[in-house]
Amino acid sequence: MVITGIIIAVVFFTVGVIGTVLPMLPGAPLIWLGMLIYGLFVKFDNLSWLFFIGQGLAVALVFLIDYLAGVMGAKHYGGSKAAIWGSVLGGVLGILLLGPFGLIAGPFIGAVAGELYRRNDLDKAIRVGIGTLIGFLGGTVLKLAVEVIMIVWFFIIVF
Repeated sequence: MVITGIIIAVVFFTVGVIGTVLPMLPGAPLIWLGMLIYGLFVKFDNLSWLFFIGQGLAVALVFLIDYLAGVMGAKHYGGSKAAIWGSVLGGVLGILLLGPFGLIAGPFIGAVAGELYRRNDLDKAIRVGIGTLIGFLGGTVLKLAVEVIMIVWFFIIVF
């Protein structure tokens, strides 16, 4: 049962990491779920409740990074609240309308549209859009780092 649990956990880990890059999949929660399923297979042998609380806090950190990264990027480059809301809305619409390409184009276009809505010049709007992209990409790198730590921690405990 241990090997079956490990295989299932690794599948969830893989899909979770892919989900960090493709936001249609909830990355960190899938990683946590893989650990929980493994725990069910081995009757939670050597996986304490403190381990799962720690992993749950890591998932919460990933959500916080996800929220703050784009906002901080837009704000750092002088973005208004309209640009921030535009980048969020653009991200959602971008994925729905443009698929994976919309992941990058949507927040950028939304932030630019938000700044133009506030009657700012095109140069500033593009600068804020680029800041949103930088924040998004930096956030993705940070989220991946947290998820790798989660997975490494799991394997340290299991083996």
